[in-house]
Amino acid sequence: MTEPTDLKVLQKSLGLRFKDDDLLRSALVHRSYLNENRDFSLPHNERLEFLGDAVLELVVTDHLYNTYNQPEGELTSLRSALVRTEHLAKVAGGLGLGQALLMSKGEEKSGGRERPALLANTCEAVIGAIYLDQGYATVNRFIHQRIISALEGIIAEEAHRDPKSLLQEAAQERFNRTPRYKVLKATGPDHAKHFTVAVQVGDNVVGEGEGNSKQTAERAAAQAALDGSFKQPDKKG
Repeated sequence: MTEPTDLKVLQKSLGLRFKDDDLLRSALVHRSYLNENRDFSLPHNERLEFLGDAVLELVVTDHLYNTYNQPEGELTSLRSALVRTEHLAKVAGGLGLGQALLMSKGEEKSGGRERPALLANTCEAVIGAIYLDQGYATVNRFIHQRIISALEGIIAEEAHRDPKSLLQEAAQERFNRTPRYKVLKATGPDHAKHFTVAVQVGDNVVGEGEGNSKQTAERAAAQAALDGSFKQPDKKG
C-alpha cells in the first residue's frame, strides 16, 4: 500500500476535518513502512502515539473522577477497561484505521492490519493528531463519543473487573492457592510477538490464552479459567 485510504473518507469516519492533513497521515505511518520507503517525507506515528496515550488517559481520568464517587481502585479498573488494547483495537477497527495504515509488505502479510496492539497504538496516534490539530475540546469530545461511550456497557457486564484478580479471588477461596502463569510459546519477530500462556492452580492447568503481549495472554488465560471450572466459586457453609 503506497498511499493511505482517501483522507476525506477517513475524516468522515472520524467525524472531523483536519486543518493539517499531514498530521493525520503521520498518525497512519507504521515504523516498518519507512524501512521500505526511505524517501517518504513524514515520520512514523510513535511520537503521536506517545502524546495520544497521555491525552486519552487524562480525558478518561477526568471523566471518571467527575462522574463516579468511587474509591481509587474502582476508578483505576474502569479506566483500564477503557484504555486497554482490546477496546482501543475495536474502536480503531470501527473507524477503518487498520485499512488506512501504511506498513511494510512483510508487516501486512503477517496480519498487521488486524493485530490488536498495532490497531490500539494507531488509535492513540490519531488521538494525538486530533489534539494537535483541533485542540483539547475537540479531542475530548471525540474520546467521549468513540471510547467513553462504551462505559455503561462495561459496567453492566462487569468487564472492568480484571479476570486475573477474579481468578485469584476464586482460587484463594476454593483452594487457598495463588494462580501461576507460564509462557508456553512465543512466536513472531520482536516487534510483533504472539504469546500463548497457561495458568495453573496447584498442579492443574485451568486455562490457556493467547495475545500480543504477556499481559494480554495472561488475562485471556484467566478468563478461560473463569469461563470453565472457576466460573462459579464454591459457596461456604
